[in-house]
Amino acid sequence: MQAAISYYTYHVETIDGVPVTDKMIQEWSDEAERGYDVDVLKKRGRRPIGNGAARVVPVRMDDSLVAAVDQRAEKDGTSRLEIIRSAVRAFVA
Repeated sequence: MQAAISYYTYHVETIDGVPVTDKMIQEWSDEAERGYDVDVLKKRGRRPIGNGAARVVPVRMDDSLVAAVDQRAEKDGTSRLEIIRSAVRAFVA
């Protein structure tokens, strides 16, 4: 009788499609133990906007308004969010 084969028996972790090997893990571990230069590490998180901490403000819009915003964003080569921010800034100025 053959033993059942589990998914985990043949599962191999990958990064960008490349299998992660024990050698790679050991190299990463050795590198981490040597320490990192904090100034060289890639900055994480979103870039700041405005002059303070950002808040999420949910806004409801009908489909035609969303479509118009998206059309303008495409025309301007920017994002929906940036169009909405620009419109609000212009309105409150």
